[in-house]
Amino acid sequence: MVGTVMSTLYSRILVPLENSATDATILTHIRLLARIHGSQLILVHVADGFVARYQSQLNLQDSEEMKKDMIYLKDCAAALIADGFSADVYLELGDAAERIVHVAIEHKCDLIAMSTHGHKAIKDLFLGSVASAVRHSTSIPVLLVRSDAGVG
Repeated sequence: MVGTVMSTLYSRILVPLENSATDATILTHIRLLARIHGSQLILVHVADGFVARYQSQLNLQDSEEMKKDMIYLKDCAAALIADGFSADVYLELGDAAERIVHVAIEHKCDLIAMSTHGHKAIKDLFLGSVASAVRHSTSIPVLLVRSDAGVG
């Protein structure tokens, strides 16, 4: 009975990706958890460039950055699928924390798994922290895994 409950604890895991070196940390970490629980993985990237922020208001086409972000998401998903995982991708536009929480709710995710940069508190104050904003904006459990890539 316990094995049945545990195997469905995290049926859908949202994994926000930055298209940076920090993604390797969470993608490596989440594989074991997803394998144990038989989880569907939902990969999301929130584009934040000029075109992404104003695309709908100005009726703009996807920027090269957005196109590259989608290719990156699809490549990450393809690698996971090749290893036997179920993975979907979503490219969102706008405020990163808000869109991450929205996608998690929309897809009924049981867990949001993110890598963090490991900034010191003062640096987070100036740079902001998407991970912090996400964890304060949702009742969905959030797993934060510190990445050593790009720590500064």
